[in-house]
Amino acid sequence: MDRNSATGLFLMAAMLLVYLFFFAPKVEEEAKNATKPAATTAVVRDTAVAAAPDSAMMVRQLGAFAGAAQGTAQQAQLQNDNITLTFTSKGGRIEAVRLNNYKTFFGKPLFLLDAQSAQLDTRFRTLDGRTVRFSDLYFESSGPQPFAVEGKTGQRLTFTAQVAGGSIEQVYTLLPGSYEVGYNLRMQGLDRVVAQEPLTLTFVDNVRQTEQDAQQNRNHSTINYYLKDDQGALTEASENPEEQTFSEPVKWAAHKHDFFVAGLIADNNFSTGKFNSTVDLNDSTFIKTLTSSLTIPVADAQSGKAGMRYFFGPNSFSLLKEVAPEFDRNVYLGWGLFRWVNQFVIIPIFHFLEQFVSSYGIIIAILVVIIKLVTWPLTYKTYESQARMKVLKPEIDEIKEKYPDDQMKQQQETMKLYQTFGVSPLSGCVPTLLTIPILFAMFQFFPNAIELRQQSFLWAKDLSSYDVFIKLPFYVKWYGDHVSLFTLLMTASTLLMTWQSQQMNTAMQGPMKFYSYLMPLIFMFVLNSFAAGLTWYYFVSNMVTFAQQAITRSFVDDTKIRAKLEANQVKNKDKKPSGFQARLAEAMKATQEREAAAKRQAGKK
Repeated sequence: MDRNSATGLFLMAAMLLVYLFFFAPKVEEEAKNATKPAATTAVVRDTAVAAAPDSAMMVRQLGAFAGAAQGTAQQAQLQNDNITLTFTSKGGRIEAVRLNNYKTFFGKPLFLLDAQSAQLDTRFRTLDGRTVRFSDLYFESSGPQPFAVEGKTGQRLTFTAQVAGGSIEQVYTLLPGSYEVGYNLRMQGLDRVVAQEPLTLTFVDNVRQTEQDAQQNRNHSTINYYLKDDQGALTEASENPEEQTFSEPVKWAAHKHDFFVAGLIADNNFSTGKFNSTVDLNDSTFIKTLTSSLTIPVADAQSGKAGMRYFFGPNSFSLLKEVAPEFDRNVYLGWGLFRWVNQFVIIPIFHFLEQFVSSYGIIIAILVVIIKLVTWPLTYKTYESQARMKVLKPEIDEIKEKYPDDQMKQQQETMKLYQTFGVSPLSGCVPTLLTIPILFAMFQFFPNAIELRQQSFLWAKDLSSYDVFIKLPFYVKWYGDHVSLFTLLMTASTLLMTWQSQQMNTAMQGPMKFYSYLMPLIFMFVLNSFAAGLTWYYFVSNMVTFAQQAITRSFVDDTKIRAKLEANQVKNKDKKPSGFQARLAEAMKATQEREAAAKRQAGKK
């Protein structure tokens, strides 16, 4: 590894550390909170069992709608192979959603929503100024009944409340094999009592921990939304309260729970939207609270055009891209170029390999080989640059011996040497920098790929989370309370690669040489709590790189390189530096002159 390659590695590592500083899991606070007693948490609960108010009180609160405020809450269900939805007649609303084909990391049934953690409710205003919520009213249920659409036979469940001389009707539909639930609201004959103000649909969602790493689970839970022509989101990793309000139409809103999504998609548009999230680190029951408030034009409700769809399912890119415009943004694949690399390169290759290989650990290894083959020309260029530096080592050593105490002069003469022999200072770092998009794409792909969730490989139970080879009885700051063996293997192989590169190194000395060994150790601490799939990927990548270097070395002949450089020396004998080399030489000369002037000035004093 020459100075130029090291420069490329330094820039890449600096960018990586900036990313890790902002997005790496913060396990220290999680470890501290694990020792705290469970806090008393305010949660959403069904109040059907509470003491019923007297008739006079209900009339004062609900006016013409008081007649529907008495009854007994009963449950009904819609289900297919993918999801089971539980409804309550108190409000005619969804009470719980179970994803049939998934379990939590702890082996329990995975409820995306339940009566204790979440509540969907709709409220409206009456002409006499009262606020009425659907959860104040009891609905009569009808169904489930079969219904047919587009050649498919699904289930339909209808809730109806006869109120104030009219009715409120809510219809839910579910097709086989789907994660989407159709919903239509109609308010008939209520023009005389309902104000011409938008209805407000509120979704309160206290997110439960479903994954091994609560901090990652929290940091990946957020609200995404799509306005008229723009997708946005609340900050994922923020632990501070956050709120955003929009007076423009909203097409959809989605509560993302790391690997799962609870979404609301309007057939037309919601009129406005308000989204907020809060975190209580002392709460051992819920890791984050997400709340969406969306308004529905009352005219749409009165004409039966207040239709929408719920999506309750896995956060799978291939599945979500078919739901609504930009709905696949719920799978975070990075921004800009990094997202494109994941979307158009990594994911297609990954899904292609899934068809033939059942082990995801093997799929990752094959993915490494494919990427390494594609980027081999860049690897070859880097190795060739190192070989040039190795061949020039005697001349560089002479310069160091000639100017042992003058670093500036050493650099000037080295630059002249490079120019004479036709060696570019950037030839080693540019190929390294060109691999950065793949590096950052991998950092986003592995922690967010639901395909890796709960997929075991070797000693790792879940490739989407860190592997626990040894559970420590104590917490180590910046490291955690576990030992990830994949991370240790990655670190050891990286140190070995660094040592091997140092054997070919001609220019790297002092701090740069120390830094090249320090970076793998830093990453060992940082990546200890990252997805096992990622650290396994980099370990395999290092192993393949060893093989690549051995093969490449057989094609790089030091004698031929020396002959080529000597030919360049003759050709460039009287050639003046140009471009980057000229500017760099001028900058170094100007720096040297300033230092000399400063010394002269100091001598006069």
